Amino acid sequence: MSFSYPVVDEVADIVRHVGRETLTKEHTTSVQIKRDGSYVTKRDTDIQKKLVGVLQAQWTGIPLMGEEMTDAEQDEVLAKAERFWCLDPLDGTTNYTSGLPFYGISLALIEEGLAKLGVVYDPVRDECFTAALGSGARLNGTLLHTTQAARSLHCIACVDFKRLARTLAEHLVAQPPYKSQRNLGACVLEWCWLATDRFQLYLHGGQKLWDYAAGNLILREAGGRAVTLDGTEIPIKDQYKSRKISVVAASNPALLDDWLSWIHDRADLYNLLIKTSSAKSSE
Repeated sequence: MSFSYPVVDEVADIVRHVGRETLTKEHTTSVQIKRDGSYVTKRDTDIQKKLVGVLQAQWTGIPLMGEEMTDAEQDEVLAKAERFWCLDPLDGTTNYTSGLPFYGISLALIEEGLAKLGVVYDPVRDECFTAALGSGARLNGTLLHTTQAARSLHCIACVDFKRLARTLAEHLVAQPPYKSQRNLGACVLEWCWLATDRFQLYLHGGQKLWDYAAGNLILREAGGRAVTLDGTEIPIKDQYKSRKISVVAASNPALLDDWLSWIHDRADLYNLLIKTSSAKSSE
């Protein structure tokens, strides 16, 4: 039987349907705390089960690695698969359980160490962000382009303070280089909001593969750029779920250079951040 390669719009329709069916219902109040201290609800596991069933029925040769799988299940996928789905079934679970309307589903197709397509769905605003490698990024079908004009750091930044070294966090609050700051609590949507220029700078100390695989592709295809704190490219190949990574990102490459330079110019703070950036888990 010949292999039918996934098309991003078809995948987006599946994610959107599951999201609408599951996350537009009354919010669940049943919350469990995982070993890393993060929340998980029945909605997380329901979405994962539904997407596993639909995706594997449609593309039988592609296994799925989801955040809510056990370590052993994740390891089995990674050990055998040259291509696999990477799923965060509900990012921003704390927001969701609190009634704060900012959470989403993220799905990426990873092949030979590269994210080949990505879908992020926001059920609250019915916004579906998509990207295919080399084919651009879209929001509900409309092509996305970040602003490439040079701009100073005096703009809006999304910064997750709780994953930063205390000294750096205090410095950012006391002497910020940006105009104003936000912290929204759902990595998968933060990537996409950066790709739509709703803010222009991003700093996060610890993300797993399912937090950034789709979002980083969407940002890059829209014209933005992201690196780790040491200035290297965001890793997909050989990264998988082994560790959390730091993220420094901006809506265009020139702005990223200025943002990264601002951090590196404070080398003592930078070194502290590297040591402590993975101390806490993501939502």
